[in-house]
Amino acid sequence: MESSLVREKHFVKWLDTIIDVASDLYLVGDIFDFWFEYKQVVPKGFIRFQGKLAELADRGIQLHIFTGNHDLWYTNYFAEQLGAIIYKKPIFVNLHGKRFYLGHGDGLGPGDYGYKFIKRIFTNPVCKWLFHRLHPNFGIGLASYLSKTSRKQTGHKDAIFHGDKEILYIHSREILSEQTDIQFFVYGHRHIMKDTELEKGVRCIYLGDWIQHFSYLEVTENTVTLKTFPLNKR
Repeated sequence: MESSLVREKHFVKWLDTIIDVASDLYLVGDIFDFWFEYKQVVPKGFIRFQGKLAELADRGIQLHIFTGNHDLWYTNYFAEQLGAIIYKKPIFVNLHGKRFYLGHGDGLGPGDYGYKFIKRIFTNPVCKWLFHRLHPNFGIGLASYLSKTSRKQTGHKDAIFHGDKEILYIHSREILSEQTDIQFFVYGHRHIMKDTELEKGVRCIYLGDWIQHFSYLEVTENTVTLKTFPLNKR
């Protein structure tokens, strides 16, 4: 919990550096270890982060939030409170005249059928309705425990780069065969910070994370640059 607070404060500090220059902010999934919105309740914590998002929204910055495999269950809270656009699938988007394919990255490409099956269960409206019936103390506590357990079991696997055998590389090439104008494929999910050439003139970018890398992608009229905002470990 203490380390989460340190990361939260550090992330808020980075948000302060972009507040006067950014027009849009894309948060590409797994912002929270778990997120669920009951009718009158949302998970407590991360108030500094949410407050800063509100400040950015009030300053006219458009917020874009993708669901991740740890925070699948966004509904309308951030949309209503902050005017955020919520995405549950990857999107095609033009940024400063450049064509992007942007998404969290979970469940894309071939294989991983076990996770894809579980995701269909978790996102099923009936399952969501049933989870709503649980008391928040139990439901959020149980889900947070399972999420953290899953992260401990699979986190080390996420950080291994498999080169041309990367599932997201395979997925990107499939998309590129149909959408030949894409210049950048951008993903979260993998906990890897990497910017590679998928094909000539086409880049595939893994955004890293804010657990170890403290990394982000800056898109301007002239550049697309993977950067870091190192944590001061004083």
